[in-house]
Amino acid sequence: MKIVLLVILLLLIILLFRNIRIVPQEHAYVIERLGKFKTVWYAGLHVKIPFIDNIVNKISLKEQVFDFPPQPVITKDNVSVKVDSVVFSKIFDPQKYTYGVENPIAGLQNLSATTLRSIIGGMELDTTLSSRESINTQMEAILDQATDPWGIKVTRVELKNIDPPTEIEEVMTKQMRAERERRQTVLEAQAHQESVVSRAEGDKKAKVLAAEAEKEAKIALAQGEAESIRLVYEAQAEGLEKLREAHIDQSVLKLKGLEALRDVADGKATKIYMPTEIAGLVSTLGVAAESLGIGDATKISHADDVEVHLDEDPCVNETTSKVGKEAAKQGAEVARDLESRRKDII
Repeated sequence: MKIVLLVILLLLIILLFRNIRIVPQEHAYVIERLGKFKTVWYAGLHVKIPFIDNIVNKISLKEQVFDFPPQPVITKDNVSVKVDSVVFSKIFDPQKYTYGVENPIAGLQNLSATTLRSIIGGMELDTTLSSRESINTQMEAILDQATDPWGIKVTRVELKNIDPPTEIEEVMTKQMRAERERRQTVLEAQAHQESVVSRAEGDKKAKVLAAEAEKEAKIALAQGEAESIRLVYEAQAEGLEKLREAHIDQSVLKLKGLEALRDVADGKATKIYMPTEIAGLVSTLGVAAESLGIGDATKISHADDVEVHLDEDPCVNETTSKVGKEAAKQGAEVARDLESRRKDII
């Protein structure tokens, strides 16, 4: 009797452990009781009633990736292409996923193919190749709406490959090569244009700078000449002012005139320049000599200057400058010449 009770107790323990279930994270179990949907078990510890409750489906709630095989699609311009798409989805309602459709993955694949043909069928090949983002968005919206009754949430759709026929690829390659050659030609023309413009601008700037430099040089030269003329006149004015302050008398001015006369008429010239008063006196003496017939012509001496011994001038002393001594000497010579002519006339 005790053995029977132990066996029964052992069977009950085994049966209890076999009906205890632990659901992993991001998973769900669909439970039926007596063949009818009862509940959904999510992550955690659960106990099933033996012989009454039954686990009919174990579902993963993680996001899943379905890479469907390439689908032949005809574009609007009658080009047959193969499109390989990838669908990202996750189950948000295990009950709908279990009872909504017999084979949800196959249904999603067929729905994806038909939607792809519908969208690309309204586009030309060039538009299809350049509008992947638009096709992805449209397919995601259509598939998500269509799979809501199945408990499936389509999170993303991507077109992995679009393979046109071989002859279309050759035409596209030639077109791409021609487009690149055109772009290269345009870029070369633009580069040539920019280089010509840059060279012209450089020549223009160089000429402008040269003109500005020449202008500044002429201005500087003119300013220098003006400054030199101003300094000369200022020096002359200052000299006159100094002479005025020195109170120069008539005898000094005559002495300076004799110095100038010495420099101009040195005995070798054919013309002699004299001060106005001396020229008048000489002309008067000449007229008188012609009237009396006692004039005498003297030849111009071409010999070197002969040193003349003059009487010592009382105004000349040791402190007199060389110029002053020369002026006194010339004055004495002129006075002696005039005196000799006067004697001849008398």
